[in-house]
Amino acid sequence: MDTNDQYNGHPRTPGRVRPVSRRVRLVAAAGAAALALSAVFATPLTQAHAADGDDDNTVLTVAVAQSVDSLSPFLAVRLLSTSIHRLTYEYLTNYDPEDNHVVPGLATSWESSPDKLTWTYTIRSDSTWSDGRQTTAEDAAWTFNTMMTDAGAATANGSFVGNFEKVTAPNPTTLVIKLKKPQATMTALDVPIVPKHVWEKVDDFSKFNNDKDFPVVGNGPFVLTDYKPDSYVRLKANKDFWRGAPKFDELVFRYYKDQDAAVSALRKGEVSFVAGSPSLTPAQAASLKGEKNIHVNDAPGRRFYALATNPGARAKNGETMGDGHPSLLDQRVRNALFKAVDRKAIIDKVFQGHAVEGAGYIPPRFSQYFWKPSPGQELTYDPEEAARMLDRAGLRKNADGRRVGKDGKPITYRVLCHATDPNDKAIGQYLQEWWGELGIGVTLNCLDNVTDPWLAGEYDLAFDGWSVNPDPDFVLSIHTCAALPATPEETGATDNFICDERYDDLYARQLAEYDPDRRAALVKRMESRLYDLGYMNVMAYPNAVEAYRTDQIASITTMPAKAGNIYGQDGYWSWWSAVPADSAESTDDSSSTGVVAGIVAGVIVLAAVGAFLAMRRRATADERE
Repeated sequence: MDTNDQYNGHPRTPGRVRPVSRRVRLVAAAGAAALALSAVFATPLTQAHAADGDDDNTVLTVAVAQSVDSLSPFLAVRLLSTSIHRLTYEYLTNYDPEDNHVVPGLATSWESSPDKLTWTYTIRSDSTWSDGRQTTAEDAAWTFNTMMTDAGAATANGSFVGNFEKVTAPNPTTLVIKLKKPQATMTALDVPIVPKHVWEKVDDFSKFNNDKDFPVVGNGPFVLTDYKPDSYVRLKANKDFWRGAPKFDELVFRYYKDQDAAVSALRKGEVSFVAGSPSLTPAQAASLKGEKNIHVNDAPGRRFYALATNPGARAKNGETMGDGHPSLLDQRVRNALFKAVDRKAIIDKVFQGHAVEGAGYIPPRFSQYFWKPSPGQELTYDPEEAARMLDRAGLRKNADGRRVGKDGKPITYRVLCHATDPNDKAIGQYLQEWWGELGIGVTLNCLDNVTDPWLAGEYDLAFDGWSVNPDPDFVLSIHTCAALPATPEETGATDNFICDERYDDLYARQLAEYDPDRRAALVKRMESRLYDLGYMNVMAYPNAVEAYRTDQIASITTMPAKAGNIYGQDGYWSWWSAVPADSAESTDDSSSTGVVAGIVAGVIVLAAVGAFLAMRRRATADERE
């Protein structure tokens, strides 16, 4: 599903769409099959805004291949949705676009008690909601308390507050969070803080999508002013944003079901930026390179691209869900299938070099947590050994050369894929070839909406991917038993219904570990466990391949600065920093990796947690794609 997020990443995923809760996806109405774009988007930007009577407005239009799952920060997990929330609501902390270290957000400083069970944040006094009211610590306390007490409000980000004991606001600029046990993500709480005076009127957080009344009250660099499902999201620059107003007057995310059409729109100047699905294909990127007024950004990505195997979907109450093939409950079968996947061919033939061969759950961009299996552990490409593993698992061939299950029926696996992602389809064809040689059939089930079958557990395998943040807690949490839905009818935060006691024990230990090296070692052990289980087989780490028009955007910040992505950042830096090509500021020598000035403010922390902050912890929901 992407998130992230777009998988994203995050979150919580993306081109592929990341998994969201069944309740959210059912509530968010499925878009029309045909793409309906408003007339304002049918013309080049300058013409469109002349028609609006707003000739002087500068508009940055971003073509995206993912639709919004929800505009509620309590429900959204797709990368596009969480990116919008990054733009419209402040988080307690943010992350420097230069090198990802923690910097102030809504909180100007923070400190912990010696036992690390009480965290005190100073809330800035210069942040106001877009309706003119002051942002206070009470807004933050109400946001967290609502997530702690309302299951619907905990849908997207509940893992961040599961260890919270009490949250209070002694005064307008002081927020106090008391923990049940130490928690290593207290400067990486990737939770949008919402205005209490607006959201306390909501009756059912599990159903409220925040998409009816505009403008939406927020305190980020942009204000959400309009939305049409499966068409566009429009935002207006917040001139009163405490860090300074964005350079573009408006920001529009325009949805394209057909990625080639989005690339064509970029060529025509109808959009300023193309993010891809979630990235441009090698052919699209190659066709754009060298074109006048177009810059292609190709950098190491923060996503992984995987095959998820149905582990026997079930809820916390023990009730089973869906109809996953019973043979996949055998770890030997899952590992055999992956040994018959040629990851090098995927990198060379599908991604054409714009990706790195997959291994562990966290991409190499985050070197602290990057893990690779040992030589004896690695499931290297070996079709002959894969066949022998299937034999040992009891899946032998019949007279027709087909593998049969314990019921004597030939095995055909259903692989859930995203109709909008060309990589899913291309790799799916390879799976049909590779697994066909093992005597196993493959049916590709490519859908515009993969949500419903995914959440119902009605698949055998599925293409999956998330955008991962430098602090990997969120993407690790979605594979814990606690993330399962309470009942088959309820919503869960799980990605793929994985529930393993050994993994859960490691997760709890890493969450409570402040020492950077010891925590990283625990995270790598979690990745090793996931790898051995075979429920999440990472095939590749795709690059972030995207493009923009230099005659519309003079400069824009990548994250990290030296070689990073523009779309789907852990913050609002790209769109907040973007400079219109025809503005006075565009005459300076700023590069496409411009540095945001003044963000490294004085962060006051106890010396005891200095090493922890050096880990450059960051939030983790954008990745939910």
